[in-house]
Amino acid sequence: MTGFPNSPRVVKGGLVLLDPASAQVQRVIALQYNPDTLTRTLQVQHLGEGAERAEALRLKGPAVETLKLEAEIDAVDQLEFPGQHKTVVESGIAAQLAVLESLINPAAADLLANQALAAAGTLEIAPMESALVLFVWGANRIVPVRVTDFSITEEAFDPALNPIRAKVNLGLRVLSIDDLGFDHRGGNLFMAYLQSRERLAAKAATVGFEALGLGGIP
Repeated sequence: MTGFPNSPRVVKGGLVLLDPASAQVQRVIALQYNPDTLTRTLQVQHLGEGAERAEALRLKGPAVETLKLEAEIDAVDQLEFPGQHKTVVESGIAAQLAVLESLINPAAADLLANQALAAAGTLEIAPMESALVLFVWGANRIVPVRVTDFSITEEAFDPALNPIRAKVNLGLRVLSIDDLGFDHRGGNLFMAYLQSRERLAAKAATVGFEALGLGGIP
């Protein structure tokens, strides 16, 4: 909210972690400040150069979409009220950064469990499964993603060298039904996202040939 009583409520972008088996919510991560820019790149899935001429217009599946954003995390606001933010007083924004790092690291308990299986002579150990991550950018844009790039620039520190200001760069790849299938909860969310984009496209204004300086197609 802003300081003006009649101003609209500004929602925050963020990430939601779901259990991949039960789809139960494990954690909600709201960005402290919404990034100024969100870069979206869509790579077309066509049949490729070797396709027959009659197949040139066919698509293999949904475009592969990637997202890039820079999030800022700052402890200044919380440090103004130390009684309400004990963790920030003790460790700065390290806890918030650790939550984001958990997106790309397996849990220590899972690593130890796999090590115990290996020590017991288990021949085949399945790779550890991470949480299903949803990128949320408003109510109409909720997509399953995989973190592909992650970097942290710590810019300021308290006397104990805890970070109190940082920039986090995130690269995300949208997971489609090609990755998850139609029956997966993430696949359902991707289809809902794709359908919402189609509804938006249907609302866009249409123009006639005169806007292109044409009377029709030759």
